[in-house]
Amino acid sequence: MPRQARQKSQSGIYHIILRGINKQVIFEDDEDREIFIGYLQHYKDIASYIIYGYCLMDNHIHLLMKEGKEPIGHTMKRIGVSYVSWYNRKYNRIGHLFQDRFKSEVVETDEYLVTVLRYIHQNPIKTGKKSLVNYKWSSYIEYIGQSKFIDTGFVLGIFAEEREQSITFFKKYMNEQADDHCIEISEARRITDEEAKKIIQKYGNVKIPTELQHMEKIKRDEIIRKIKEVDGVSTRQIARLTGISQSVISKA
Repeated sequence: MPRQARQKSQSGIYHIILRGINKQVIFEDDEDREIFIGYLQHYKDIASYIIYGYCLMDNHIHLLMKEGKEPIGHTMKRIGVSYVSWYNRKYNRIGHLFQDRFKSEVVETDEYLVTVLRYIHQNPIKTGKKSLVNYKWSSYIEYIGQSKFIDTGFVLGIFAEEREQSITFFKKYMNEQADDHCIEISEARRITDEEAKKIIQKYGNVKIPTELQHMEKIKRDEIIRKIKEVDGVSTRQIARLTGISQSVISKA
């Protein structure tokens, strides 16, 4: 079946998601994240795109950007190929790192632009982080402090003309509890906790999921990796059922 053509944005702005293949962790440490951001900055100078927001999670990436001198697909290929080449050399591996091609949705209005940006910035909160300001790997801190390579002026201008006032309104909006609906990482069916429990029991050969806590680390991580490969099972769900922290599950 041929791939569906990517929708073309009239504004040139896209919300983009890159995910690790089989939900694999794509950032093992802070050096990896710094390298990826370095490629974002490097190709920004070459392709003249604009970045309004980003968030780097353990196994996926959110970007909010406006294409520049080349189609967004070419830009994402440049960034992806460079990072995967570096990652594979560092970890002595071969093959793909990202799942298929990147996912995207068009952003055509100012209202949806700030909605998507809030959705992106709140990703760490959904995985257990306590506040937006304490998460180092998103563009939120550039909006409320010193901007490094994010175009903050356009978004802040949506909230107010005067900078200090716009930052105040921006903070309030970004920290509001919201149920924003944007493109998701995966379109796979999410299974129920009861179904996930049976999968954990099967792969772990245990009576109850919490037994995984007491296993030897190598064996436990091998089981977790197999469970994560099942479509529809989320790391948050595995953490909730096993009592093992989500960070441990993400790195397994």
